[in-house]
Amino acid sequence: MKDILKIALIGFFVLSALLTILAECEGNKSETSEKTDNTEKVKTNVPPKEKKDSVVITAPLEGDPYKELDELIGLESVKEEVHSLVNFVKVQKMRQEKGLKTPKMSYHLVFTGNPGTGKTTVARIVARIYKDLGILKKGHTVETDRSGLVAEYMGQTAVKTNNLIDSALNGVLFIDEAYSLVIGDNRDYGEEAIATLLKRMEDDRDKLVVIVAGYTNEMKKFINSNPGLQSRFNRYIHFPDYTPDELYDIFCLQLKKNQYTITPEGEKFLREKLKEIVDKKDRNFGNGRYVRNIFEKAIQRQANRLTTQRGAKSETDLTAITKEDLEGLF
Repeated sequence: MKDILKIALIGFFVLSALLTILAECEGNKSETSEKTDNTEKVKTNVPPKEKKDSVVITAPLEGDPYKELDELIGLESVKEEVHSLVNFVKVQKMRQEKGLKTPKMSYHLVFTGNPGTGKTTVARIVARIYKDLGILKKGHTVETDRSGLVAEYMGQTAVKTNNLIDSALNGVLFIDEAYSLVIGDNRDYGEEAIATLLKRMEDDRDKLVVIVAGYTNEMKKFINSNPGLQSRFNRYIHFPDYTPDELYDIFCLQLKKNQYTITPEGEKFLREKLKEIVDKKDRNFGNGRYVRNIFEKAIQRQANRLTTQRGAKSETDLTAITKEDLEGLF
């Protein structure tokens, strides 16, 4: 009888212990579930990662920027404007050395024109010219657009714009399609970027040059939309579209740089097509960019053509762009 009572008592204690363990496990599960729910709630409040910004930093190249400017295809009016600016700066420095009064001048520029007309290329050259003239210490170029200045959330745009400007100090900040700062969604953020930019242009006027670029009419409206912009940007340089002959010269430059040639039939065909394209173009025509795309597609077609032909390939075969390589690209 005593043995039976002992066994029953042990069984009772074991059962109690098991029930206690089960209760604790259930409580822990509930607590973990609650924590998980809270974590998920927190996660849903975290903003998505910001898209990669369009920012390119170009270090100043070695060489003569004046020569590079003059060797650019076309853009004669642009070259004249830049040389005129250079002459003015040089004379003002001479006057300063003689103790004569010199007017306060702005080195900031507005580049107007359609896509692919060389605005970014000239901005890089101007940065190096400014370095040569002693206006800038480094002469590098920081290239961006709206995405490099405007943040996605309230209070972040000023910080983002300031950080970008810091990277451009002693060089040129080049803002493409600058008019997009005052149009479209989140216009308030764009205006915050402009306000930040204007303040830094004043605070760092001795070590920051800003060049804004875009379509002609849109850029005029952009500058006129803000008195601060009007007072700081008063020198405009217009970039005209390339002529058919200039576009052909750009194509030939790509050929030369990459060790290709073009057959007489190919040249005749390309010149005719470029004239047709220019006659029908709209303001979205890519100009030099369009021709570079044609070149890249043509050498791809040449490669496809050569790999279907049997036999050894001569150097002429490997370098020549033919009419067949250009057909179907327009």
